[in-house]
Amino acid sequence: MSRARTRPAGGPTAPPVRILLVDEQPMLRAGFRTVLGAETGLDVVAEAGDGRTALELARRLLPDIVMMDARTPRLDAAGLLGALTAARLPVRVLVLATDGLDSATLAALRAGAQGVLSKDVPAADLVAAVHALATGAGVLAPGLLAELLKSVDVDRPEVPPAAPHVLTVLTDREREVLGQVARGLSNAEIAQALSVSEATVKSHVGNVLTKLALRDRAQAVVLAYETGLIRPGSR
Repeated sequence: MSRARTRPAGGPTAPPVRILLVDEQPMLRAGFRTVLGAETGLDVVAEAGDGRTALELARRLLPDIVMMDARTPRLDAAGLLGALTAARLPVRVLVLATDGLDSATLAALRAGAQGVLSKDVPAADLVAAVHALATGAGVLAPGLLAELLKSVDVDRPEVPPAAPHVLTVLTDREREVLGQVARGLSNAEIAQALSVSEATVKSHVGNVLTKLALRDRAQAVVLAYETGLIRPGSR
């Protein structure tokens, strides 16, 4: 992976973003450590090959971000998120998908993962995503979202549908924007599609998150999917 320098999220005087890498393959961890460790403002504080070890390290080291495979042995990403939430640990989780988005990755999103990227993400995009998560933003790869909407069965029992009436608090335009977010479009792309300013789109997205009591865009995507606002294969 080629690497590009990115300015740290909190500026040159901010403390480094502390990262815990979790993957059962040492070679992959080494690759990610090389990319992240060489970037100003990022610090890989520990590695783990399974979810149980990762949980112990997270409790002891309190990293800012856990970057992990959705299907990590012994405790997957959804299970780790549940444990972090129960322990009220202020740790954000970036899930890395190996073969696209599957039920494990969707479960991690529903459990509160703040970001999802493909494992073959370009180095510069990975660095940018980590910085974004450190500022409180959510990160979702548009291509993976499109794959999710096409590949996951809406009747899958482990994903019970949410009641569509929860969306009635939204205006027509806010519902339209939610649909575009769920399709993986960025604010700029939504602005172009709707012929409005990017600032207007940002305002609509904020209203959607507030009205639906959602933490970030990741949860908005899952809710749009579960309520049937977006169906697999829709565009």
